Formats: sequence, structure tokens, C-alpha cells
Amino acid sequence: MDTATDARHSFASRANQAVRTLTPGYFALTMASGIISVGLELEGFHPVSMALLVVCALSYVVILALSLLRLARFADYMRGDFLDPGRAFGFFTFIAGTNVLGTRLGMAGWQGTTAVLLSVAVLAWVVLGYVVPWTAVLGRSERPVVKDANGSWFIWCVASQSVAVAAASIEPLAAPEWRAALALVAVVAWSVGLILYAAVGIFVSLRLMTYPIRPEDLRPQYFVAMGAMAISVLAGARIVEMAGAPMVDATRGLVAGSSVVFWSFASWLFPVLLAAGWWRHVVHRVPLSYEPGLWSVIFPLGMYAVAGIYLGRADELPLVAAIGRAELWLALAAFLVTFAGMFRHLWATLLRPSRKGQ
Repeated sequence: MDTATDARHSFASRANQAVRTLTPGYFALTMASGIISVGLELEGFHPVSMALLVVCALSYVVILALSLLRLARFADYMRGDFLDPGRAFGFFTFIAGTNVLGTRLGMAGWQGTTAVLLSVAVLAWVVLGYVVPWTAVLGRSERPVVKDANGSWFIWCVASQSVAVAAASIEPLAAPEWRAALALVAVVAWSVGLILYAAVGIFVSLRLMTYPIRPEDLRPQYFVAMGAMAISVLAGARIVEMAGAPMVDATRGLVAGSSVVFWSFASWLFPVLLAAGWWRHVVHRVPLSYEPGLWSVIFPLGMYAVAGIYLGRADELPLVAAIGRAELWLALAAFLVTFAGMFRHLWATLLRPSRKGQ
């Protein structure tokens, strides 16, 4: 009886620790599973796509519930995340995860749910878009703030572009009186996302050029630089496909042409990021083990694939679409390996029964 009681207490202690230290960026799991599900659905692999949609939806519900529990029980720790430049921008994964899930549900015929999730995401985008930069960067007394810039800051751009994607995805089925508003939201969010990418790119570049780079500094979140470019491509391709509206008509040519440029830059970033990973894990032998930040690698892989597929169709670029299709399978393989690593990590740190005497 004492053994069973001790086991329950041990599990409760580990669960509390897991909730207390939950990273704000864990919605990247929802983003990764959702975008790969979108790509597989586009390519006609419905059963696998549905399986990943289930993972996407379940992860969203579980992470949201854990985040609310953390807010209720460990508010000081969550407040600390808002003040930490290394973790605060992870809150934007909630916005992107909400929109990725909504977009995939829209493909399954749940456009009403997509609209609800988009409304939630837009509200969070407006609030967090001002709160996070202030609490984590501008409101800090410590200077210079550029020394804390890192790859997770690009999630700010991803969140903005996800709003554009979701708005564009439901526009064709929206009532006529709502289409102009959705077009406005899509174009504004796309434009804001690009400006944010440029700003974050400057900050991160200054950080890399003016401060020493240690192997432990090049964390997986730097892959979001590519993912942010890729989702800008996807958002642009979806805007190009939207029906005529003043905002779309005024920018269609610009959006179509610039999307090709952004895809090219995302492609150029790929070997750069792979080289950084080689330098970190092979040259300097930093162990490659599971961490939540790895989902910030899987999402860009999947987003690059889907962006290529959409851009290839929208601008009639078959080679770009073929590259996207090939990338999709790489993203799926990386997802499965990381997903298995996550469960192994959860078993070792949370679920495995404590041994007697430990």
C-alpha cells in the first residue's frame, strides 16, 4: 500500500514539475502535425493525413489545457516567461497552432470551426503582438537587448502569416459581405508579417555578428527563420487565389512575384541551417536528444513542403511543386522520429514508475 501511495505521490510531483516548466512554444507540435497533415491531404494521402489531424487536434487541446492549468497554478512562472526574451516569443505558437488546426479543419469541411479559431487567433495576435515585444524586449531595463535575440523571435512573423493563411482559406466559402473584410485581414497580416521578418532578421543578424556564438546558442528554433519565409510564401499563394477584392486586386501582382522571391530565399536558408546543425552536433558534439524546440525544426520542413506545393500550383511552377512534394516525405519522416523521441522522453521523465528505493 505504501509503495502504491509513494508511486502516486512521485507521479504527482513529476506532473507538477512538468506543468510548471511547460515551454510556451509547445504548440509547435500542433503546428508541425497540422501542416504535414495539410500537405498529405493535398497529395491525396487521406488516411495518413487524418491520423496527423487527430494528433494535431489532440495536441492542441492537451497543450491548451496544460497551459491554462499552468496559468492557474503557476502564474509566476508564466509571468517569468513573458519577461524572458528566450521564451516569450514562444507564446506566438498558440496563434500559429490555432490557425494551422483551423485551416486543416476547413479542408475537412469544418469551415465554421475555422472561422471561430481564426477569431480567437486574431484576438490573440493583436494582444500578444504588442504585449510580448514590450515585456520581453522593450520594457526591459537591461541593455543592449539585441544580445538576447534568437531564432524563436521569428515565430512572431509566423503567427502573423498564419492569420493571413487562415483568412484566405475560408474566404471562398464566406458570405459575400465578409469577403472584403477577410481579404483585408489576409493582406494586412501578410504585410505585417514581412515587416516583422525584416526587423527580427536584423536583430538576430546583429546578435550573431556582435556576440560570440557558442554551440549551445544555435538551438533548433533558428530553423523558424526558414519556416517564417515558407509560410510567407504559402500566405502569398493563398492570397493570389482569392476572389477579387480591393485589397487583393491592389496587391495581387506584388504578392505573386514576391512569393517566388521568398521561396528562393527559404531554399537558400536550408543548407545554411543544416550546416549550423552539423557545426553544433558533429563538430562540437552537442548531443542530439529530444527537446520541445525540435518541433520548431519539423514545422519549417512541413511548411516549406506545403508552400512549394501551393506556389507551384498558383504560379504554374511544376518544378517548385515537385520539390515541395519531395520535401513532404522528409518532413513526415522527421516528424515520426521526433514524435517517437517525445514519447520516449515522456516515459523516462514522467510516466515510468519509480524504482523502489529511489
